[in-house]
Amino acid sequence: MKKIYLLIIAFLTSISILASANKGKQNDVNGTVLDEQRRPIDYATVGLFKASDSSLVKTAMTTPEGKFNFPNIIAGSYYIKINMMGYQIYKGKPFAVGETVLNLPDILLKADSKTLNTVSVTAVKPLLERKADKMVMNVENSSVAVGSSALEVLQRAPGVTVDQNDRISMQGKQGVLIMLDGKQTYMSQADVANLLRNMQSSEIETIELITNPSSKYDASGNSGIINIKTKRSKNGGANGSFVAGTAYGKNLRGNTGLNLNYRNKGVNVFGSYNFNKGSRSNIIDIDRVANATATSAQTYFSQKGGDDRDFENNNFKVGADFFLNKNNTIGVLATGYLNSANQDSYNKTNIGKSFNQLDSILNTTNLNASSYRNFAYNLNYKSVLDTTGQELTFDADYSKYKGTDRSDLVNTLTFPDGSFVKPTGRLRNNTPSNINIKALKVDYTLPINKTTKFEAGAKSSWVETDNDLQAEEFVGNAWQNDGRRSNRFVYDENVNAIYANLSKQFKNTSVQLGLRTEQTNSKGHLITTNNVVERSYWDFFPTIYVQQTLSKNHQLGASYGRRIDRPSYDALNPFIFYLDEYTYNQGNPFLKPQYTNNYEVNYTFMQRYFLNLGYSATNDAITEVILPNEERKALFQTNENLATQKVLSANLTVPVKIKKWWSMSNNLNVFHMAFETPNLNGQALKTGQTSYQFRMQNSFIIMDGLTAELNANYESPLTYGTLDLEERTFIDFGISKAILKKKGSLKFAVSDVFDTNRARLKSALPGLDYSLYQKNETQLFRLNFTYRFGKNEIKPARRRSTGTEAEQGRMKN
Repeated sequence: MKKIYLLIIAFLTSISILASANKGKQNDVNGTVLDEQRRPIDYATVGLFKASDSSLVKTAMTTPEGKFNFPNIIAGSYYIKINMMGYQIYKGKPFAVGETVLNLPDILLKADSKTLNTVSVTAVKPLLERKADKMVMNVENSSVAVGSSALEVLQRAPGVTVDQNDRISMQGKQGVLIMLDGKQTYMSQADVANLLRNMQSSEIETIELITNPSSKYDASGNSGIINIKTKRSKNGGANGSFVAGTAYGKNLRGNTGLNLNYRNKGVNVFGSYNFNKGSRSNIIDIDRVANATATSAQTYFSQKGGDDRDFENNNFKVGADFFLNKNNTIGVLATGYLNSANQDSYNKTNIGKSFNQLDSILNTTNLNASSYRNFAYNLNYKSVLDTTGQELTFDADYSKYKGTDRSDLVNTLTFPDGSFVKPTGRLRNNTPSNINIKALKVDYTLPINKTTKFEAGAKSSWVETDNDLQAEEFVGNAWQNDGRRSNRFVYDENVNAIYANLSKQFKNTSVQLGLRTEQTNSKGHLITTNNVVERSYWDFFPTIYVQQTLSKNHQLGASYGRRIDRPSYDALNPFIFYLDEYTYNQGNPFLKPQYTNNYEVNYTFMQRYFLNLGYSATNDAITEVILPNEERKALFQTNENLATQKVLSANLTVPVKIKKWWSMSNNLNVFHMAFETPNLNGQALKTGQTSYQFRMQNSFIIMDGLTAELNANYESPLTYGTLDLEERTFIDFGISKAILKKKGSLKFAVSDVFDTNRARLKSALPGLDYSLYQKNETQLFRLNFTYRFGKNEIKPARRRSTGTEAEQGRMKN
């Protein structure tokens, strides 16, 4: 431990010496890009050209404040050229660079409006944009996303898959870390899915897809990070927006929301509330053969069922930033949700010696009532230490989660003639769960000179979970404790981390080196059986990034990163949850963390076409599996550590401008995924398959203020661990009209136009014979109205990354 601290001190000391040695006059060119209302334009591409021969010297992207910087420019004559979707190309007059820093006057970009058949057509931001380190999906202007949940929007992101059980994959790999506004969510996969399902698209501005994150981010997430940025006010004074919508498929649902913001020189106060209420349906059919390898003892099960779920969700956010002076800001933030649902499940299972020879019938009903509450609080501080960009930020977080699930299960087993095989069985569960999360985080940025930057930080998080399964069985006309299933599981986890990043910009090359060190202490305690699983370990996560500008139209990059995925809380919870007495789900308290090495090479052509090649190797891969319980002739779902998972992938994005009014973006993701483990359910497993996913997104500008979208999605067959999944395809359509002097908009959309989005899978494990069909309520007709009010000149509310994002992503809501 002392050696580690000595190394860190020595490293920081050397950086300080290097900083002192490099402080001198630089020939820099700085500027700010604004729109016609003098609002900053972020992510505009700025090119610096020699005036003598118009050769490109360097390129840069504007920050969220609209600023750009060209460091270490040799004295001479240059000019600036700026490209930004939705604006006219800007080409400035030549200027001279001397021996001192040159600050250019503010540059104003004009909106790109063109006349097409006497109709005024205004360019809009594309749905997809490629940045240096990520792919960005612009949700705010999408008509297809209207009235959708965040989970449904995410399903349309390139390279992202959401399966029938709401598990999120990116480029074929599960283990995605979901972040909200740069903040980690400490929740289970199921909880993250519920959180996103209850978040409306009207709350989202962009979705960032980061396949190989730097050491500054938590090391969890073997397939990368998806950062969902919620809308922030870009206006001043008092302003806000109101949204209301409805959707109908098999059931009716509605949503409404209000967003408010007030800003002056000393404070920015903001808040939002969103309400979502409705019903949804799900169908699930399973055909299987128990004891498939023992011909004389085979039993055939044909199960048909589903569920109807009524839900009500309330999400809120309220906060304030206090500007102590121009360099120091302190902020407070409170977020939370109050969600509840009632679900009625039903299953009819025909049991016999074949699918056509019926011996008995099992009818199962399950009435479930659930409620989830989460309140999270954040205190944050930011200090700009000097004019060079030296910054210090601090976050303190506390989150409290409380969930309750109550279910009443009734099993009736009869002969085909309706007489009872055995008396009706009744089981009921009460499963309260509590999760407390605390975290502290500090980040420091030091620009050593105009081309070199050092970043460092530390974080500690403490998580306490308490799950109590109170199971009862109805015996002798009275409820009695079921000692076979009742249990209490307490899990404590502490993660301590430090990181350092050093980045250097050369003439045409940029390099970033990083190292993150994490110490993990965890303890899982099955109190009823006094079974304890305790672990303590250190891990090191290096990252390397190299970007090379080959010429004006060709850029090449390469990166490497090591990551970890710790088991989610619900995956560790050993409780059994029944669909019926022959089908259930069970956690695994003996799961170990998985480790992944990610390698990537990316190529950019003309700043528009993007190719990404990747290879990842995961040890102890946490994988969802479906296995048999031969003794009970049952089928159960759980998570296991498989020895290795290897993925080789290629992702290609090709935008096409077909007409001035018609833009298309095509994304093809091809990957080969292979799993291998020496012993799973008593036999070796080795599976693998090459699969691909294709997304085509079309945007149409019909006339001024009237736009439309048509998107198509196809996913080829895929083998994932013990599961063989069939192909999936669906089409979405949407149209949007600006109204009320463009302060309002009316949007209509149809998701899954032809109602083809469904899941079919079968066993990839030898000796296990089953097939499953699942169909969620995916075809929905949506209508949404949005109205924006107030002033339009205020700067946005400050976004910050809290310290509890990773931990909250592992909870239920």
